[in-house]
Amino acid sequence: MPNFAVLIYEKETPGGVADIPPEVMEANLAAGEKIAAMGVRVVHEHGMQPSRTARTVHKGGMVTDGPFLESKEVIAGFFVVDAADLDQALAVAKLLPIMDGAVEVWPLMGP
Repeated sequence: MPNFAVLIYEKETPGGVADIPPEVMEANLAAGEKIAAMGVRVVHEHGMQPSRTARTVHKGGMVTDGPFLESKEVIAGFFVVDAADLDQALAVAKLLPIMDGAVEVWPLMGP
């Protein structure tokens, strides 16, 4: 099965996870069971530290603080799934409870 990166973007909140409404957190936890029921396997899953901890290395080696893009949203987390095709990976993305952001699905190059 091909692999897809699922990138979750949200507006960053001062309180981090503590600012996530309980119903969104519950829906997020329930998404894992729904994804497994679709026959999709989550290969890797990671949440992200606050954007203030990120650094960007530019061409020539200069390092700057923060994420690489100027945006209201930051990457809140990501995971990699084995899915049958892009449509199934998009169905996974639609299960994710997004408060005020978006989810990107990227097909990954494989062996």
